[in-house]
Amino acid sequence: MQGACVSVVCVCICVSVLLRSAISQPSTESDTYTECTDGYHWDHQTEHCKDINECETIPDACKGEMKCFNHYGGYLCLPRSASVIPAPEPPITPTETNPCPLGYEAQGDSCVDINECERDEDDCQPSQQCINTLGAFTCQCPDGYRKVGTECIDIDECRYRYCQHRCVNVPGSFSCQCEPGFQLAGNNRSCIDVNECEMGAPCSQRCYNTYGTFLCRCDQGYELGPDGFACNDIDECSYSSYLCQYQCVNEPGKFSCMCPEGYQLQGTRLCQDINECETGEHQCSDTQTCVNIHGRYQCVDTNRCQEPYVQVSENRCVCPVNKPACRDLPFSIVHRYMSITSERSVPSDIFQIQATSVSPGAYNTFRIRSGDENADFYIRQINNISAMLVLARAVSGPREYTLDLEMVSVNPLLSYQGNYQTSSALRLSIYVGPYTF
Repeated sequence: MQGACVSVVCVCICVSVLLRSAISQPSTESDTYTECTDGYHWDHQTEHCKDINECETIPDACKGEMKCFNHYGGYLCLPRSASVIPAPEPPITPTETNPCPLGYEAQGDSCVDINECERDEDDCQPSQQCINTLGAFTCQCPDGYRKVGTECIDIDECRYRYCQHRCVNVPGSFSCQCEPGFQLAGNNRSCIDVNECEMGAPCSQRCYNTYGTFLCRCDQGYELGPDGFACNDIDECSYSSYLCQYQCVNEPGKFSCMCPEGYQLQGTRLCQDINECETGEHQCSDTQTCVNIHGRYQCVDTNRCQEPYVQVSENRCVCPVNKPACRDLPFSIVHRYMSITSERSVPSDIFQIQATSVSPGAYNTFRIRSGDENADFYIRQINNISAMLVLARAVSGPREYTLDLEMVSVNPLLSYQGNYQTSSALRLSIYVGPYTF
């Protein structure tokens, strides 16, 4: 054992180097021992193992501002201000009991290596493995550890960025972990995307895989809930009162429109009156006429002429001039039927009256003769031969009006016969439906 003291800034560092003396046996013609341990070479002149000066044999052994200092079996890189004071070298003499170098023993005329590991002559720690070498032994640390002095220190592999995402150091090893949405690849270091949609993602309807995560989407008529997974039905009916003409019915993922009795759905939103008189769905008798009105129908007698009127056509009654009772009555009455919706905006033109024949020189006026006791209507004359019936007030149904609209004709050209005046009436039955359409 030799020692060397190194002084750096008044600090003494003792470096101990184990030197296994290389002592040769007396040379014989048949056997010469010339093998040395690392850091030494065989000197044929002295027939001893001699230290190798690495500071001379290794180019740029020390880098930067470090200075190379040779010592037995190796060399040191120290600051240039450091100095080494070598201890006196002890004489190398073979012992009487063992003429071979340290780590060898004599067997006959030869020196053979001592297996210190088998003889339990090593100083390895319990966690270390003893490995025999020529003339010595080494203590090897388990995988994942490095030797510092005589101890085995865990290697932090995570410092070398072996993992793509996250590295977890454990004693003697490490493990790689991936961020959520990824999984370890076959090399146990890289991370690959996980297709959550194929692995039972909690989307209630549609799932779209993206890099590292996934997205849930909903079918038409649904909206994504606060949790990002569930799809909740959209109540379209609550958004607007104009989606349907009559009634909006919310359904899962959609809505539908309904119409009241007597109407049928036209398209998807509008309601159209069913003409029961054309479809044959009425129950009028042979002596009645079917009159279609909004949402329903009405059966009226085919002959609605009352005394003293007589029927001259399907809907026209005439009061003969030869009957005294006809003196103050309109000469003819024509029956017409119509229907209007409830709460119609007012004033609203609803029916136009048109004279079918006019005598030359006649002056015509129009009026409501009967049936408008509440003044819900009025007449607006357009010209000498036509007038318009106007709804004056909003009315609600179901309700029925029977108005006698009279056209009074005065002809001055016929004055030789006296104050000639004649009139005709249009008996208009107005049915007000229960709906606003």
